[in-house]
Amino acid sequence: QVPVVESGGGLVQPGGSLRLSCAAPGFTLGNYAVGWFRQAPGKEREGISCISSSRSSTTNYVDSVKGRFTISRDNAKNTVDLQMNALKPEDTAVYYCAAVLSCSVPLATIHKMLSGPYGQGTQVTVSS
Repeated sequence: QVPVVESGGGLVQPGGSLRLSCAAPGFTLGNYAVGWFRQAPGKEREGISCISSSRSSTTNYVDSVKGRFTISRDNAKNTVDLQMNALKPEDTAVYYCAAVLSCSVPLATIHKMLSGPYGQGTQVTVSS
């Protein structure tokens, strides 16, 4: 079980950018695949991106964020970051990260592959 902590959310105007970070105090996050998830009001939590362990750092994204969001590792800071550009109002949600067993499954089912709990989440609000 790898506990994680998300940070970096906030209020941003449409078209703006935010960078979220996922940290795992006491664990070397590079040893784990990590997924980013979000839950919008009234909707189920969805997996939106995943990065495999540092051995390959393969990434994948759901179509709704592809080309706008980038998942990456900062091994110096021991974080997995989610750079979000060209934000839209429909990106408004609480964003979570979690260690996962593998990124080699559809993102729609990656919530079944958790190897640790979600963090407390970080709110992202896109509004003018």
